[in-house]
Amino acid sequence: MQHAERLALTLVLGLLAPAAVQAKTCPADTSKLRRHIVSCRAESSMAECRQAVAAISCSVHRELALINAIVITVPEDEMGIMETKLAAAPEIQNYEEDKYVKWIKTETPMLPAFEFPSISRMVPAFKPSGKSRNPIDPPSPNPLQPQANGQLPWGIARVNAPEAWKTSMGAGVKVAVIDTGIDYNHAALKANVKGGFNAVDQQNPDNFMDDQGHGSHVSGTIAAIYGNGAGAGKSGVIGVAPKASLYGVKVLDANGGGNYSTIIAGIEWAVKNGMQVANMSLGAPKGTEALHKAIIAAQKAGLVIMAAAGNDSGGAVGYPAAYPETICVSASDDQDGLASFSSKGPQVNFIAPGQDVLSVKLGGGYIVHSGTSMATPHMTGLGALAVAAGAKGFDGVKSALKNAATPLPSLTDDDQGYGLVDAARVVR
Repeated sequence: MQHAERLALTLVLGLLAPAAVQAKTCPADTSKLRRHIVSCRAESSMAECRQAVAAISCSVHRELALINAIVITVPEDEMGIMETKLAAAPEIQNYEEDKYVKWIKTETPMLPAFEFPSISRMVPAFKPSGKSRNPIDPPSPNPLQPQANGQLPWGIARVNAPEAWKTSMGAGVKVAVIDTGIDYNHAALKANVKGGFNAVDQQNPDNFMDDQGHGSHVSGTIAAIYGNGAGAGKSGVIGVAPKASLYGVKVLDANGGGNYSTIIAGIEWAVKNGMQVANMSLGAPKGTEALHKAIIAAQKAGLVIMAAAGNDSGGAVGYPAAYPETICVSASDDQDGLASFSSKGPQVNFIAPGQDVLSVKLGGGYIVHSGTSMATPHMTGLGALAVAAGAKGFDGVKSALKNAATPLPSLTDDDQGYGLVDAARVVR
């Protein structure tokens, strides 16, 4: 009898086991596939999390250990079945669609509306030209491009970076540029680029070369080389923290788009590799629970994330900048006003120059762009200077920047937060 019972149990388990581990085949028509981020409970291991979704998905795209989640692919016609099975699995905490988003806009490069100050005659107190103009947004690039010709970008002068350089240039601080990658061959960046990661192409994780230009422009404002006080090739283009170490974390494709999971994977790499400050000149109109969990985890790990408020012309702040665990940056113009394109709101922590910003051009040379994407790297450079001066973690860096900021008189708190930061005060 016992033998018969054991035999029956073996047969039942034999019938059930294949169903539990059965591997599905994804349909050839990728338009019929949907990607989801499945988050597991904290007490579940990644192995348990993967096992819980194995019979539900047709493929596992990636693991996100930072937030204890798995990214899965599910056929569109099995969405209902997926939701039922995930709801019943004790390991699963929640799930959400892993949408592809256009995280950056391609600003049109234009000739500046004013002269950049020469390094030889640059003084800490920047004097506005009174020739402000609205940026054109977007789409096609203007073939006219300014030549640097030894002129210091006005935003670098406005945050008083040259005065800070007498004390510190941010040497040794690890800065992650979470963006489209970095042109690590550019003369203004090459010496400061120390490594990186490609979250977009999982087959080539070490290839973080920029293929869009946005990340390179951002990187130049953070840490274009000092070049004996003249920049690369005596261009005059120098970053706020010209001796900081840059790491290109490619999370966006050549169109400036990417999935939420790819952004999270970039944040995870930055945390695992000991980055101290991260620049996120990207944004979406909506956040997700998974993205917020990643931002919270990064903050707890000591990573200070500077995030662009967005270019919604006075509209609401985007994500991840709207999360309180980031430092949200709006953009100013050369008259110390709120740039016409800048988003604003109670989430804004600081304001920085964002209009007509001269920086690195992909493939060589220099180019002007406008946007909160351009304001944010000024703050990232200032954050690197704060870290070099001894500030530790999110609270320490934010406090150091707050103590060095002055509100611009014509702006509200929603426009500028604590105001514009003086680099020299950061490093005192």
